[in-house]
Amino acid sequence: MNIRTLLVATSNAHKTQEIQAMLGDCWQVEDLRAHPHLPSPDETGETFEANARIKAEAASRELPDLLVLSDDSGLEVDALGKAPGVRSARYAGPEARDADNRERLKAELTGVPQDREGGWAARFRCCMALAQGGETLAHFEGAVEGWVIASEQGEGGFGYDALFVPEGHADSFGVLSAAVKNQLSHRARALERVRDYLGNG
Repeated sequence: MNIRTLLVATSNAHKTQEIQAMLGDCWQVEDLRAHPHLPSPDETGETFEANARIKAEAASRELPDLLVLSDDSGLEVDALGKAPGVRSARYAGPEARDADNRERLKAELTGVPQDREGGWAARFRCCMALAQGGETLAHFEGAVEGWVIASEQGEGGFGYDALFVPEGHADSFGVLSAAVKNQLSHRARALERVRDYLGNG
């Protein structure tokens, strides 16, 4: 079996593990933890696609022989004007932890009328960019619709998972198994398009 290497432009071990699980054994997936010398670009984009391109192109300029995949993803809550959106990872500040971001989201929704039974309409959105030699080859998008609940449910996943229930399910991503999440998540849907592009779908 010909194993190809893919660098994911992230230091988030959870994200890297999800991508490795979705791509399977024919790919060796590594991330920025294996390349600590690489500079971190400023994510100045106003869209998920723009930030994904910034990250993929920056890493691929430093390691031009590698295929580099980056993603920018986040939670959009309709009742908050699609916030936190591109600022999902930094919603509670530049040094925010996942728990801090969840607390701010719950605080922002306090007193906001629920716009669907059980919570607020929302979605996780993901944009991925594939780059080599400092240039973006293609970009891919995926989304999963659902709703945000008022209280955290489960301890699995990361980010806002414990507050998000995907359509068709009664439990949050914090409760659902990794296998289920990897089948229907926004990242899984974007990655399916990546696999098709690479001829590995």
